Amino acid sequence: MKKSKGIISLILIVVLIGLLGFTTAVGFGKGGSGAARNIKLGLDLEGGVSITYQVKGGAPSAEDMADTIYKLQRRVEQYSTEATVYQEGDERISIEIPGVTNANEILDELGQPGSLYFIAETDSEGKENYTYKDGEYVLNKTIEDMQKEEGSIVLTGTDVKNASAQVQTNELTNANQNVVTLEMTPEGTEKFAEATKRAFKAEESIGIYYDGEFISVPNVNAEIKNGQAVIEGSMSYEEAQRISSTIRIGGLSLELEELRSNVVGAQLGEEAISTSLKAGAIGLAIVFIFMCAAYLLPGFASSLALLTYTGLILVLLNAFDITLTLPGIAGIILGIGMAVDANVIIFARVREELAEGKSVKSSLNAGFQKAMSAILDGNITTLIAAFVLQWLGSGTVKGFAQTLAMGIVVSMFTALVITRIIIYSFYAVGIRDKKFYGHAKKAKQTTVNFLGKRRLFFGISVLLIVVGFVFMGVNGAQGKGVMNYSLEFKGGTSTSVTFDKEYTLEEIDQEIVPEIEYVTGDNNVQVQKVEGTNQVIFKTQTLDLNKREAFNTAMTSIFHADEAKIATENISATVSSEMRQDAIVAVIVATICMLLYIWFRFKDIRFATSAVAALLHDVLIVLAFYVVARVSVGNTFIACMLTIVGYSINATIVIFDRIREELHTKKKNEGLDELVNRCITRTLTRSIYTSLTTFVMVLVLFIMGVSSIKEFALPLMVGIVCGAYSSVCITGALWYIMKSREGKKAAAGK
Repeated sequence: MKKSKGIISLILIVVLIGLLGFTTAVGFGKGGSGAARNIKLGLDLEGGVSITYQVKGGAPSAEDMADTIYKLQRRVEQYSTEATVYQEGDERISIEIPGVTNANEILDELGQPGSLYFIAETDSEGKENYTYKDGEYVLNKTIEDMQKEEGSIVLTGTDVKNASAQVQTNELTNANQNVVTLEMTPEGTEKFAEATKRAFKAEESIGIYYDGEFISVPNVNAEIKNGQAVIEGSMSYEEAQRISSTIRIGGLSLELEELRSNVVGAQLGEEAISTSLKAGAIGLAIVFIFMCAAYLLPGFASSLALLTYTGLILVLLNAFDITLTLPGIAGIILGIGMAVDANVIIFARVREELAEGKSVKSSLNAGFQKAMSAILDGNITTLIAAFVLQWLGSGTVKGFAQTLAMGIVVSMFTALVITRIIIYSFYAVGIRDKKFYGHAKKAKQTTVNFLGKRRLFFGISVLLIVVGFVFMGVNGAQGKGVMNYSLEFKGGTSTSVTFDKEYTLEEIDQEIVPEIEYVTGDNNVQVQKVEGTNQVIFKTQTLDLNKREAFNTAMTSIFHADEAKIATENISATVSSEMRQDAIVAVIVATICMLLYIWFRFKDIRFATSAVAALLHDVLIVLAFYVVARVSVGNTFIACMLTIVGYSINATIVIFDRIREELHTKKKNEGLDELVNRCITRTLTRSIYTSLTTFVMVLVLFIMGVSSIKEFALPLMVGIVCGAYSSVCITGALWYIMKSREGKKAAAGK
C-alpha cells in the first residue's frame, strides 16, 4: 500500500466511524432514521401492547388451550420474535407484543380469532352451499347444517399449517401478481387432495369462510396432492396480506373474543435500558484501553474496528427491524467478544512472527494469513448454530439467534477487513518501527504441562457437575424445586392494582417493588404499567392465600390502592412446553451440525467429539451454578446457555487449529503430549485476553444493571470462566487421550 493510499484509507475509516456515530446518535430526516433511539425494544426493556382474549363456548380442554397458545405464539412472531403468549386463569389467553404503542392497530392486523371453514360449492347431493348475490357470496345454509352433511365443509382452520402473501410471476403473461400461498398439515393435505379432485372434476370453487363472511372464493384449476396451494386473482398486496393473516388466525383450536387491551411499560423497569447502555459504553472503553496497552498500535487499530462494529450493529438492528431484548444484548456482547477474539488471534500471530526476527510487513502478512483458518472455523461453527436456532427455535431463542448471527458476520468483517485496512494504512504512512507493533525479543517459552495435570482438571470438573446433581436432589427433597424456575417457565400470579395516583416506573421500582419482594419472597417481580392510567400489573411467583392477603394489605395500607380494584389471576408459563421442545431440538441439531462441520474441517472425529464434550461440560457446570446459587431460571436462562455454547466452541477451535497446524511440522522424536502442551501454551495468551475482555463487558453490566440484569449477568460470567477453563484444560486432554488410544491400538495390531 502506498503512502497516499494509506492516508486516504485512514481518512475514510474516520469518516465511516463518524458517519456511523452520527447515524446512531442523531439519524437522518425528521424521524431520525437509523438512530439508536428508534431500535425496537422488547417488553422487558420498553414495553408494548398487552391483549387479553376470552375463550368462547365454555371451558376449554388443556390440550386445546396449549395448541391455541402455541399457534398464536407462532403468528404474533410476525410482529416480533419476542412477543409472548400465555394462559391467564382458566379461559383467557394474553398476548404481549413489544415495541408497539397502538393496541387497536394490532387488533385490526391480528384479526379477531374465530372459526375458519373451507366450503365446497356443492354438497354430496349437488345442492349449492353458497351463491353469488348482489356483488358478494352468501351461504345458502347455516354452518351447523353443513357440519352435519358429508362433503360440504372440506377443511377447517386447524388443517392449515401456514398462509402468506407473496408476489409471483404469471407463467402466461410473465407479469408479477399478488397471491396467497397455503400450506396444509399432513391431515389437511389428504382432505384437500380429495376436495380439489372433486371440485376440479365438477369445475367448481372452494369458498374460504371466516367470521360470518367469505374472504375468498377461488376456482380450483387442478387436483392438489402436495398440500401446497396458491390463491390467485386481481388483488393488491395489502389484500393478499389481509387474507393470509385471516387464514392464519382462523386456524386456532378455540374461538376467542377480545376482553381487553392495554399499552404497558417495560417489565425490567425504566432504568434497565439506560444502565445497560452505560455499562456497554464503560465496558467497551475498558476493552479499548486494555487492547491498546497489550498490543500498542495493533490494539489501537482493533479499537477503531470495534467502534465500527458497534456502529454497524446499531444501524443493522434498525435496518432489519430486529427487536432488542436482554437476550439480544447477550448476543451482541458475544459478538464483541468474538470480534476481540479475532483481533487477538491475529496480533498474537504477528507478535510471534516479529519475535522470529521477521520484518513488520512480512509479520503482518503472515499473522493475518495464519490466523485466517482459526477465525473462519470458529465463527462459521457458531454461525451454523445461530442459523439452526433461527430455523428451529421460537420466541426468545429466535431473537437471540438473529442478533448472534448478525454479530458474528459483522465481527468477522471488522476483524478481517477494517482492522487489516487500518493497520496496513498505519504502516503505509510511515509507522514501521517494530516497537509500535508489540515487538519482543524471542525468548525460550516455557511450555506448561497441562496434560500432566489432566486428572486434576477432570476431577475438578466431575466434582462440580456432581455437586450440581446432588443439590438438585436436595432441593427437590426440601420441596423448593430442583431449580428456581421463574414465572416464564412455571407460571405464576398476575395482580392488577389501581393506585390513588399515577406512579412512574422509576417510583414503582424504588418504592413498591421492594415491598412486594418482602411480602412475597419473590426477588424476580415483573412490572407492567398501563399507560395513561393508575393501573399497574405485577407478575410474581404463584402466591398462596396468605401471600395474596399480605400483598393486598401492603398495597392498600402503604400505597393507598383501591382494594376493590385489585384483581388476581393465575398465569401460565410464557415459555410453553412446545417452545421448550423447539429450543431443545434446535440446540441438539445445532450441536450435531457443529460436530459435523468440525469433523469435516479437521478431518478427525476426535476434534469434533472433544469440542462437543467440552460444550456439554460447560453447560452442566453452569447448570450446577443455577441449582446451587438458586438463580432464577427464566427466558434469560436459555439465552445464557446459548451464549456459553457459542463462546466456548470458538475458544476450543483456536487451540485445535494450532494443534492441526503443528501436527504437519511435528518432529519425529517429539511426543504427542509435548505438542499438545506447546499448542495450548502458545494460545494461552489469546484464551486469557479474550475471556478477560468478554468478562469485563459482562461484569460492568452486572455491577450497573438492575436486579433482573444481575441475575442474567452472574451465570454468564461463570460460563465465560468455565468456557476458558474447558478450552485450555479439558479439550486438548480429551483429544490427546483419544489420539493416544488410537496409536496404542495401531501398535498392538502390528
